[in-house]
Amino acid sequence: MKAIRIIAAALVAAFALSCTGSKSNVKVEAELPTAAEIDTVSYLIGINVGSFIKNFADDLDGINMAQFKKGMNDFLKAEGNPRDVEFIEQFDVNPNMMNQYFNDFVMKKQNYKAAVNEAESKAFLAKNAKRADVDTTASGLQYTIIAAGADEKISPNDTVWVNYKGTLIDGTVFDQNDSTKFVANRVIRGWTEGLGLLGEGGKATLYIPSDLAYGPRGNQSIEPNSALIFDVEVLKVGKYAPKAE
Repeated sequence: MKAIRIIAAALVAAFALSCTGSKSNVKVEAELPTAAEIDTVSYLIGINVGSFIKNFADDLDGINMAQFKKGMNDFLKAEGNPRDVEFIEQFDVNPNMMNQYFNDFVMKKQNYKAAVNEAESKAFLAKNAKRADVDTTASGLQYTIIAAGADEKISPNDTVWVNYKGTLIDGTVFDQNDSTKFVANRVIRGWTEGLGLLGEGGKATLYIPSDLAYGPRGNQSIEPNSALIFDVEVLKVGKYAPKAE
């Protein structure tokens, strides 16, 4: 939301500056912006408005354009000092309440998306669990073992080298890496548990419920309450050796 507030402040400042210019017969040495500079700044203001809108809607269907134009025109036509109560009273909604309204709007959209993801993920996993090649652990992790690998299975403190591909339940690939190294208990819980089913050389597909992945928060590339699918190949295992006291 910080970026949204910065953009909003920049727009208000830009509009305010655009309203302060006045013609004068007094001779000064300073120059007003050229037509080219006005065009450039106008274009950049348009970019800022577009960026501002995109924070709230994936497309213009999520914005009431009539109200958008009305708000912009109301501000441009408003008279007086923006710090005065009389100035604020010229608008249908108090601009000082901007952050509260925006935060509530974004939160409601996020909560709705999280609820949709949760319902879709549960439906996918319920159907997936019925497949003959899929097993389910007590935690809800689903998996298909392609190759079990070495008899000695991976422990949480072991270091592993793996090839993997991560997809959403709709097939979208969100992450993919080869020969990645990490400690087995320093990843999402579904990964740690899934690796424990394999030994060196093992291969599996893991179907990870949201509560064993990124949960209601999600991350930059994964939406809240999303179930995840990982194709995993264990290339090498470095067994954990406790330091002698």
